[in-house]
Amino acid sequence: MKGRDMMQEDPRFVHGGNVYEPTADGEPWLDFSANINPLGLSPRVKEAILAHIDAAIHYPDPRARELRASLAAHYDRAPGDFILGNGAAELFYLYTFVTRPKRVLLPVPAFSEYERAAHAAGAAVSYSPLEERAGFEPDLIFLAEEAQRVQADCIVLGNPNNPTGTLVEREAIADLAKKLLPSGTQLVIDESFLDFREDEARFTVRQERLPNLFLVRSLTKFFAVPGLRLGFGIGSPELLQAMEAAKDVWNVNVLAQAAGVAALADTAYQQQTRALVKEEKERLSATLAALHDVKVFPPSVNFILVKLPAGRAERLVTYLRAHHILVRDCQHYPGLTGGFLRLAVRTREENEALLAAWRSFDQMTDAVS
Repeated sequence: MKGRDMMQEDPRFVHGGNVYEPTADGEPWLDFSANINPLGLSPRVKEAILAHIDAAIHYPDPRARELRASLAAHYDRAPGDFILGNGAAELFYLYTFVTRPKRVLLPVPAFSEYERAAHAAGAAVSYSPLEERAGFEPDLIFLAEEAQRVQADCIVLGNPNNPTGTLVEREAIADLAKKLLPSGTQLVIDESFLDFREDEARFTVRQERLPNLFLVRSLTKFFAVPGLRLGFGIGSPELLQAMEAAKDVWNVNVLAQAAGVAALADTAYQQQTRALVKEEKERLSATLAALHDVKVFPPSVNFILVKLPAGRAERLVTYLRAHHILVRDCQHYPGLTGGFLRLAVRTREENEALLAAWRSFDQMTDAVS
């Protein structure tokens, strides 16, 4: 228990989205620190949640039959091809608990729960730093060689990667998995943000059927249900069977199952989301790039990584907090240094509020200097 408490205090494992800490004047936060769909819950999801409130007196369907059928239709797989999770994060922990890797190789920077899940299962972790000068693009040939060098039996890769936003095409990932087969190294691909892409078919490996490949997706981000928690995994029948045997029988609650079915059926909401995010990420990233001392890394989905001089970034984070705006300070991500911030893409009005506060900070700072 003491070790887990220490991990919770480690700044590497602190997440964005902490809107529960009260502001000085009681006003709500404008949250750019969590990468959630700016449209919020779809009307159909709200209706489904309210319609199933009374079903909370019953245990959830342990097989989640209706949700599995919806996932199968939406992602073109069979209902039995999925394992469901209380969010994608649960599946990382369940996967490492079942497979018990001895060493996990992580291209960094990356989502911190990969490392926590590895440590929770007793695995050692090796970092493979992504190079800023290469735009944080992963070199998959080097990654395969590095896995052999450090004797890693598992690699975890975000696609798109959080917080860098870098994307790797499907064929390249499939080739990597095949290269790893002789050594028995497993490959976990996290596609939690890929639903934000109109061209996601170029990147997803959900149709690949390789014994060493495990795919994880989150419905939390795209469908704006982080408080309900919902995700799924696709892997070999043997892996899914072992994970099903190890997980909590009722890990996906009644409301989450109903919300998932409704969300997957709401195609208008999905189309509106992709159109909004595409337009706003391009506009917001271009505007940020024109600001003083800001380097913008090209965004692929609903968040943007930027870099400022380290001291200026720290002062900006403090200034924005004083104006009820949260952004993700990335200085504690392995593979990054001070000065990196991650910003969610939100609505036009919210993005304008961020930019107005940022410009005000620039004016104040430049006047002082």
